[in-house]
Amino acid sequence: MGIFDRGGAPIDRGLLQALAQFLSFRGPDARETWSSGSVGFGHTMLRTTRESIHERQPGSLDGQLWITADARIDFRAELQERLETAGRKLERPATDSGFILQAYAVWGEDCVHYLRGDFSFAIWDARRKTLFCARDHFGIKPFYYAELDDLFLFSNTLDCLRLHPQVSEELNDAAVGDFLLFGLNCDVGTTIFRDIRRLPAAHCLSVSTEGLKLRRYWTAPTNGSIRYRHPDDYVEHFQILFQSAVADRLRIDRAGILLSGGLDSGAVATTAREIANTSLGAADLRAYTVVHDSLIPDQEGPHAAEVADFLHIPIRYLAVDDLRAFERWDDPEMSWPEPVDDPLFAGLFDQFGMIAADCRVALSGEGSDNLMHFEMWPYAKQMLRKSDYRHLLIELPRYLQQRSSLWPGIRRRFKGIFSKDSTAPTYPAWLDPGFARRLNLEARWKEWSELPAAQPHPLLPKAHASLSLPHWADMFEHENPGVSRRPVEVRYPFLDLRIVDFLLALPPYPWFFEKRLLREAMIGRLPESARVRPKTPLAGDPLTQKLRGPEAAWLDQVQWIEDVGRYVNRSAISPLRAEKSLEQARSDVRPLCLNFWLQSTRRVRYNFRAEVCNA
Repeated sequence: MGIFDRGGAPIDRGLLQALAQFLSFRGPDARETWSSGSVGFGHTMLRTTRESIHERQPGSLDGQLWITADARIDFRAELQERLETAGRKLERPATDSGFILQAYAVWGEDCVHYLRGDFSFAIWDARRKTLFCARDHFGIKPFYYAELDDLFLFSNTLDCLRLHPQVSEELNDAAVGDFLLFGLNCDVGTTIFRDIRRLPAAHCLSVSTEGLKLRRYWTAPTNGSIRYRHPDDYVEHFQILFQSAVADRLRIDRAGILLSGGLDSGAVATTAREIANTSLGAADLRAYTVVHDSLIPDQEGPHAAEVADFLHIPIRYLAVDDLRAFERWDDPEMSWPEPVDDPLFAGLFDQFGMIAADCRVALSGEGSDNLMHFEMWPYAKQMLRKSDYRHLLIELPRYLQQRSSLWPGIRRRFKGIFSKDSTAPTYPAWLDPGFARRLNLEARWKEWSELPAAQPHPLLPKAHASLSLPHWADMFEHENPGVSRRPVEVRYPFLDLRIVDFLLALPPYPWFFEKRLLREAMIGRLPESARVRPKTPLAGDPLTQKLRGPEAAWLDQVQWIEDVGRYVNRSAISPLRAEKSLEQARSDVRPLCLNFWLQSTRRVRYNFRAEVCNA
């Protein structure tokens, strides 16, 4: 966290230390502050790499550049070579924050074009009297800030900013509207609080006496084209890149894997296992799986066990059948910085508590489904546009032959044109009419109900567009220690830039059809049943099962906070226990989610402020 008074007023060191102290729950290994005149940084350390054993933050280079960062830098050998070519000498072993400082010293604010990995950082440049801030390409590491006249505050933990005396409790009504419509804030530059903003993914920010300058430094590529003569070359190239991506995330002695038993997390697990006994990887691997034993039919546990046994990785299970809707909502240790539309949210705290007992790093298989989203028709259209009739006459018949039937796709298109999908989300009837008119929520609903029609990627428009959805930052932040309140860092090998660039440059057929690329890459490396198993959703929805149970009867008689009436007409909400579709149930439960969040967040804020005032 940090404070910069652009008017030149000196920093309140007591307040700086109190805010840093608050962050200790997410950084238990060390706590330090630094201040000089009108700027000050605070940092609490969570050591999650071998190099971080030697790291101290806030850190300095020549006393002129100061940094506080939550970062893991990849491509380390390549970056080190670039820096040494530019005349910079790095300490051995080089820390992640040290890499960032040296990169800034060479390239200034353009350093973000050379950095790869997950990062959120701020650098004070004493010569230029400028604060430079940046967030990684996908927003895996959070960055929040507030501009209050001349005062600029920042942190990777939203609740930390809320403790500052000048940050108000006023809500951002547009974010509230988005939450009630979609379950999350679709504006990636704002938060639920009026005074606190997000630095969007792939953006950097310069703060000086002249003001704030925000710019985007990266977008997912659209013009890549990788074509090999031999099919095996695609698979081999992917295996090499994926091994590097996993290895870069395993610079620690022990790591966990969020193992579902599916192909994506299985690919992460088997690659981690193969490099575990090298100098690149973690020798001690653990697997963690969330299961339902009785609430719904669930085969995740047996499938995960099969993969874990095959790879000789010990596995732990968390059964969440007994979890009740809004369980422990009033527990300060489980308070959400922003409203969340999952009434079973306590399960996340239990899951990360289980992981934190063993590990500080956990690998996730998220990202593969988006990057390998299969679309044949854009590919066929491009071959037509380029008059590539030879490949079209080869690929299209093969695709049609491999499809089990064309009828399901034709039927979906027919229904989309001539009928209304009864399971599709509907515009909520319980929104307060005045609130909805003031924010034009019906137009907002139409705007975000589906991906934009025109996308820049010629072959993978939906895959490319999905990488910019606000759901990513929402997921990353929920799995971040700032929310889970557990010192566990989640890492995502499929979102390594080497993997992203490679996959967005491939022909979608045959490599993304039923994830052929990943399945062939895993031949002999996963149990055959896991390698060929089709992706299947859960056989039931835990939330609707919980809402229909007798233990949920109290939800129709809860105490409502008065402020909810500004946004919701409560009398128009149908009883939660009524028979309804999954989408309707998830929509109708959001006013209740907002109600419980408002009650809990104001009580927690009062307690937090008291702690800060007492330092």
